[in-house]
Amino acid sequence: MKQITTKLTQRSQVTVPAEVLRLLGLKPRDRVVFAIEDGKVSLAPAAFSLESAYGSVKPSRKPEDFEALIREAKVAKAEETVRELAQS
Repeated sequence: MKQITTKLTQRSQVTVPAEVLRLLGLKPRDRVVFAIEDGKVSLAPAAFSLESAYGSVKPSRKPEDFEALIREAKVAKAEETVRELAQS
């Protein structure tokens, strides 16, 4: 078993060695998982989840105007109802 030693910064951060990054296929800003089992810790790439995807897609509009969307939907429904009644 190969071991690589590194040290913690004052903020308890650690640089993951390039060899480990290559082995795990990690890139900057990728998420990782620390798994703890029987007193041993392992590092692995994080699996895709809703939590890991959060914030990766920018909303089309900021902030979303829900009141305007509701008004537009009500107007569209009213117009549809008027057309249906006119055909009767």
